Amino acid sequence: MNDDAQILIARLLTHQTLRRDDKMVKRALSDDTFRADVDKRLLETGLKLLDNVYADHVTLALHRNVEPKIFGAKDIWQNNNFGLTRDGVALLVVLWAQIILPKRERQETHQSIDVDQSDMFDKDNPIPRAEDTSIGISYSALLADFGDKLGKKTRMDMNLGLLSKLGFIERRGDVILEGPLLDLLMDTDVLKERIINGALADVFKRAPLAAAPRRPASEAANDAAAAVAEPAADVPATGTAAAPDTTEG
Repeated sequence: MNDDAQILIARLLTHQTLRRDDKMVKRALSDDTFRADVDKRLLETGLKLLDNVYADHVTLALHRNVEPKIFGAKDIWQNNNFGLTRDGVALLVVLWAQIILPKRERQETHQSIDVDQSDMFDKDNPIPRAEDTSIGISYSALLADFGDKLGKKTRMDMNLGLLSKLGFIERRGDVILEGPLLDLLMDTDVLKERIINGALADVFKRAPLAAAPRRPASEAANDAAAAVAEPAADVPATGTAAAPDTTEG
């Protein structure tokens, strides 16, 4: 028995997420034999290790083939997203679009927040960590832009509290920051296309929400939030052992 594999899985089940620079996680991501042992044990319980190079953490998710046995038919479990209501899922999608998509662009161009212009296009450098490229957004600006369509202040505060508790976001004063799960448990390939060319297209034609208060945006922003809210149940977040996996791969 490989005790390290057992310990890594137990730690992930206990803590939900671990950082990519954790010693055991780094081994799982670089040692093919060790990773195969971890994957085999997880598969036996219907789980898999979930990671992507753009996120600073890893977590566990259900394998797709066991989802119906856990959640029932798709029309039953598609709304079982960590207990989030429709406006909560819509808020999650808006936060993902405003925080993760700009971060991905900075990572893909190897551009840190405090980038040296001479290093912007140095592709030999590794992809910058999320903590070096992820910028928070202003709560007051978010409320001004989307509050009317996402339940106003009371509902938004409640949903933000739940998203923070679940690990999707972190809050520091007025600023909402990326949590360990925000870039792990969303299907980037599906959502990016829908957001940039669909429900939030009008939002991405203007500057992203700043990490400082500003005036409310145009009515198009509120209309976009409503459009996200409508199909929200069709783009659920994935989860650990308690939610379906809709990530890429």
